[in-house]
Amino acid sequence: MRTFAARKHGNEYVVHDPLSGLTHRAGAALGSGRVRLSSTEVASWPEIHPAAVQTGMPISVCWSPLVRCNLACPYCLDDKAVPELAGPERYRIANLLAESAILGVDISGGEPLLLRDLPELIDVLVAGGSAVSVTTNGTHLARRADALAARVDAVRVSLDGPDAERHDRWRGAGSFDHAIAGIRAAIALGIPTQIQAVLLRSTARGSVRAMVDLAATLGVTGVTFLQMLPLGEGAALAETEQLTDDEALALLAELSTVTMPVRLRTREAAGGFTVIRADGQIWRNQPGAHAISSLYPLRTASDLALTTRDGSA
Repeated sequence: MRTFAARKHGNEYVVHDPLSGLTHRAGAALGSGRVRLSSTEVASWPEIHPAAVQTGMPISVCWSPLVRCNLACPYCLDDKAVPELAGPERYRIANLLAESAILGVDISGGEPLLLRDLPELIDVLVAGGSAVSVTTNGTHLARRADALAARVDAVRVSLDGPDAERHDRWRGAGSFDHAIAGIRAAIALGIPTQIQAVLLRSTARGSVRAMVDLAATLGVTGVTFLQMLPLGEGAALAETEQLTDDEALALLAELSTVTMPVRLRTREAAGGFTVIRADGQIWRNQPGAHAISSLYPLRTASDLALTTRDGSA
């Protein structure tokens, strides 16, 4: 049993999984807001693309309250030129998200564990009924896992390789060992934990199965492979490192005998996703996630609606 977020839309209930980021059509009537459910039962319910849910609000959003990071991944989605809001403004954003009808908030960055007030921001979102996840490079997770354990519903740790040689090539010496220590600390404290890995042409073929094997050894709940998006600093690598969605799907098809939950987030699936960046501006991935558009400042909860000034459906 773990925490999800559910809400009735029309004649059906939908459930957001903060660990995988997936949306499911519920097989039973549920309450609204944060609910404790069997992860096995939820996984058996049909997955649906959030865009298929008839709702005026996004099912989930990514909130990146900072651009600062202790690492410098060359494919980073963030635009380092975006200014960061001060502390009181972060709380204003957190409260607006809590007031909205959004089921899931993934706090990312930059590196969110650099925020001293991260636990308190999570508390605001949880009080509003959202399921909350944190996406981190894991290097500070071991020292901050205690503060997160009673609050966050899931942690997603980004790895670039199944060992130090392959991971540290992208993220710097020692980063793999710190991330693995963080994963172990989170699991020991009962935090649902998943590995996320960006697929790069130069490394994916030799790393996919090894990453799943590492996940099984560590005891994490699953692995999500992410298609590289040509956004932010990562745009410079797109021509040489991007796999097509078909190529990525073919790689994962080789894992047909794996029992651990493994999924691929294609670029198509990332299209239309809503991001709140560190400047408090709402951004939305364009169809196919080949670019991201800045929309307008988040000033009221209604600004998050999919049918406001950006013209999205």
